[in-house]
Amino acid sequence: MARPADQLTVQRIWDALEDVKDPEIPVVSLVEMGIVRDVRLEGDRAVVTITPTFVGCPALIPMREEIVARIQRMGIAEVDVRTSLNPPWTTEWISASARAKLKSFGLAPPPRHTGTFDIALIEMATCPHCGATDTVLDSLFGPTPCRAMYYCNTCQQSFERFKPL
Repeated sequence: MARPADQLTVQRIWDALEDVKDPEIPVVSLVEMGIVRDVRLEGDRAVVTITPTFVGCPALIPMREEIVARIQRMGIAEVDVRTSLNPPWTTEWISASARAKLKSFGLAPPPRHTGTFDIALIEMATCPHCGATDTVLDSLFGPTPCRAMYYCNTCQQSFERFKPL
């Protein structure tokens, strides 16, 4: 049952958005990925600001639709989802829990880089299947713009790694 809008708080909306999964990586939420940047209540309207992983992110429309639907189920009819590209999304915004979930999903999380991309891009990736570091970059281009393809020489499995951005 939907709660009246006057009983909702910003924290309850944040908590609800923890259930909104990334359409391309369903084991992590948009909050865990750092895509949801801000939540505000302006009268009877909820305003959510998101920053997609890439400007041309193909999942932007489904993310917006799911955010709107999730908040409307809470009893707020008017939901404004705004996109902010400044500052640009970075993999530093991915939470520790999301990094663990990515690994268990078979997707190597990006290394921490604190802004030093050139080194992070050429570092060997740790295989999410066996934990080995004897890996090689197979292709900078994975199934989405934010992922690259790697190969593990130890377990002989291909895997994806989130690009450090």
